[in-house]
Amino acid sequence: MFNDIGPLELVTIVVLAVLVFGPDKLPKVIQDVMRTIRKIREFSESAKQDIRQELGPEFKDFEFEDLNPKTFLRKQLENDDLGLKEIRNGFDLKKEMAEVTDAVHGRDTELPAASGSGSSGRVDMTKKPDTPGGDARPAFDPDAT
Repeated sequence: MFNDIGPLELVTIVVLAVLVFGPDKLPKVIQDVMRTIRKIREFSESAKQDIRQELGPEFKDFEFEDLNPKTFLRKQLENDDLGLKEIRNGFDLKKEMAEVTDAVHGRDTELPAASGSGSSGRVDMTKKPDTPGGDARPAFDPDAT
């Protein structure tokens, strides 16, 4: 519950509690706080049990922590029924970004041939595409725009 509180913060809280409540009332305040926390936990657990009973036997393995999106995704990715690890391993984002950057800057990089046709499989972004009618531009159609 208090995993991110360091020793300095803990000492500061204790000193403040002693100053605010005094050394005489501090044990009573700590008991009251602990009793309240216990009641809240008991209420929470009983509410969880009631919800599980109302959902029925098909949800007996249901955990409320699964409603947290991070936990849900972590469990789904561990199962890997969709083959996501293969997709993730087959996609090299750094390589793809380097290719795009090289194309934008006009650098020529050698890539393996795509389908045995002798082409590099790379699109030169600096060249204009070949048009069937040579350099003639298509006719402007004002109704199409």
